[in-house]
Amino acid sequence: MRFSDVIVALIVVTIILLIIIPVPLGVLDFFLALNISLSLTILMLSMFVREPLEFSVFPSILLITTLFRLALNIRTTMSILSTADAGEVIASFGSFVIGGNAIVGFIIFVIIVIIQFLVITKGSERVSEVAARFTLDAMPGKQMAIDADLNSGLITESDAKVRRVKIQREADFYGAMDGASKFVKGDAIAGILITMINIIAGFLLGALTMGLTFPESIERFTLLTVGDGLVSQLPALMISVATGIVVTRAASDSNLGTDVVNQLFAQSRVQLIVGIVLILIGAFTPLPDFPFLTIGAAILFTGYLKTKSNKKEAEALDVDEIEPDTSKDDMRRPENIMPLLQVDPIELEFGYGIIPLADPNQGGDLFDRLVMIRRQIALELGLIVPIIRLRDNIQLDSNQYLIKIKGNDMAKGNIVFDHYLAMSPGSVEGEIEGIDTVEPAFGLPAKWIKSDMREKAELLGYTVVDPSSVISTHLTEVIKKYSYELLSREDVKQLIDNVKETNPSLVDELVPGLMTMGDIQKVLSNLLVEGVSIRNLVSILEALADHARSTRDINILTEYVRQKLSRQLTKNYFPFGQAKVVTLEQSLENMLMEAIDQNDNGTYLAIDPLKTQSILASLAEAVRNLMQMGELPIVVTAPIVRIYFKRMSAQAIPDLIVLSYNEIESEIDIQSAGMVSI
Repeated sequence: MRFSDVIVALIVVTIILLIIIPVPLGVLDFFLALNISLSLTILMLSMFVREPLEFSVFPSILLITTLFRLALNIRTTMSILSTADAGEVIASFGSFVIGGNAIVGFIIFVIIVIIQFLVITKGSERVSEVAARFTLDAMPGKQMAIDADLNSGLITESDAKVRRVKIQREADFYGAMDGASKFVKGDAIAGILITMINIIAGFLLGALTMGLTFPESIERFTLLTVGDGLVSQLPALMISVATGIVVTRAASDSNLGTDVVNQLFAQSRVQLIVGIVLILIGAFTPLPDFPFLTIGAAILFTGYLKTKSNKKEAEALDVDEIEPDTSKDDMRRPENIMPLLQVDPIELEFGYGIIPLADPNQGGDLFDRLVMIRRQIALELGLIVPIIRLRDNIQLDSNQYLIKIKGNDMAKGNIVFDHYLAMSPGSVEGEIEGIDTVEPAFGLPAKWIKSDMREKAELLGYTVVDPSSVISTHLTEVIKKYSYELLSREDVKQLIDNVKETNPSLVDELVPGLMTMGDIQKVLSNLLVEGVSIRNLVSILEALADHARSTRDINILTEYVRQKLSRQLTKNYFPFGQAKVVTLEQSLENMLMEAIDQNDNGTYLAIDPLKTQSILASLAEAVRNLMQMGELPIVVTAPIVRIYFKRMSAQAIPDLIVLSYNEIESEIDIQSAGMVSI
């Protein structure tokens, strides 16, 4: 435990014990002086913070100082009522303020209490309440703005994390201040009640038990009561002012004093006008001449100095404007070329007609959808999607968008603004009017319909989506399709470092002794090419650690990993526990095994092109028959030939699913509905 933690805990315990344990008057004087010093420190500190979060502990300090004042009030009340004495501090305050007149002293005390309670405390309480409400209401918008800046690349992940923490701290701070301001209000009320009790009870006790006459009792206890009230209310007033300053403080790069001086005297013409008016008032009215003429002259002189300062700044600005432009020289410097070499992993370019969809100020939600895309890909594929860069491109049609992967055009599409895309799921109860088109992500026939036709289309059975959903869905499918290109070595390192936090021995065994980051990247890319999720990275690394000693072939290691993920593959492709598939003739599998050859770059399939065409024709026929049965096109082969047959079939059917028998759980009921032959 740190020393500061112990000290604060001891202070709180001491304050609580002070309520019930009597203390000598000398110690009480010390505590009263400490209370005044602490309050003055807090007031000064509140004036020099640039933003409220720099003094985020203020609500807790407010509670502790309030408790400290109440404990001192209890101690001083006990001393006043029991011994008609409360120490030198209280007596001095009472004598100084009263000045020999108890009634005047009491009235001054009442005025101070009224100022604190009705003006400072009431205003601070209201500002705290409103600030807390507005801060909580603004939290969703601030979070969305952070996500938008993150997706647009203006900030990094660490910057976004810092901003989110700051927003949360602001909400907690203003919420705490809303409650803590009630302490100040209650303290003011308690001060008034304690003062009334001291006066009434003191009069009675002095006259009845202490042998004082009624005038002596009034004089003695009024002196002590007013002194006690001032000693407690003066620190309370400073704390109330500090509360008001903190909750009304707007974020700034300077402290309160600098901002007040800079902003109050920013306009020289205002100072000149005020100075002239004050001089005229002093010279031509019955009001006293000296104060108005002196103050007016001082303000007029300040305005004159400010005017000269503004002229110098304007002249300096003019000189800067006519200085020769060195931007051309800067462009010739080699270091300024480097930013041009950066290629964004993912870019979404769009015409000017789509800009409202990406502008939150116009109700666009495309930024929010990009955040969801990154989360969705992380959950489905286990891939860290890079920042998606949004750009407007005047070379595109107004309603056209373009998706780029590493600077290359991968897909494009068109939308119709203020329309919805209606797609038929296969059977609808009627036709609907609209602009015929093709859904860009999956190539399905669709129609752009007006917004007032949306409800009718949904009643007829159409699937209706808005333009933002069309773009985000298309972008999601493109990212999934080319996910293997987006996986960099840096991403692999980040994923492995994440695994190392929970499985350090596994990572130490595999990297770098058995495999390099580049080898692991190739295996993961092979999995992503066929749409296999790499989210279960622990199992993938375990499979590599088991087999990397026996082979260095990336293709064979990929097959071992797929077999390790058999339960995951089975769940994805056979959710109902049974399916009809296409298999290979035994003679074809034997021929493929014999055709496997090897060179310096790895293994490959050496087969005659005519035989390849014959095999692909047989495959297309078998897959066509399978799809006519309403089944998902899946081919099951022997483990040793799976990857080679997949690469061969990708020439004709890129999205064909090819599995090996070792990748399917034994409880799955597999039926052969077709066979590929030579």
